[in-house]
Amino acid sequence: MSLAIDVVGGKWKLHLMWVLGEGPQRFGQIRRMLTGVSEKVLAENLRQLEAGGVVHREIYPEIPPRVEYSLTPLGEELALALKPLEQWGDRNRGRILQELSTAV
Repeated sequence: MSLAIDVVGGKWKLHLMWVLGEGPQRFGQIRRMLTGVSEKVLAENLRQLEAGGVVHREIYPEIPPRVEYSLTPLGEELALALKPLEQWGDRNRGRILQELSTAV
């Protein structure tokens, strides 16, 4: 488990996995979908996921250059493993939000 956490740990990487699970996305599209993330942090997280082998960066030789990010086969496998976590959150959203609001 610690290896998987090393790959997707942090505030934005799981969100990026979810966004890229929808299919290839351009940087601007990802940024619009993840409100609150800066360009710098988004670029760093994408590079880290790419270095971890779960994200592929494709540069198209156009003017201006077009860059798309997508999940690699390893990333798709990881996304499948993360799906039960997403489902758990969906099922328990109300309870979790209630607990968090009373804890403050």
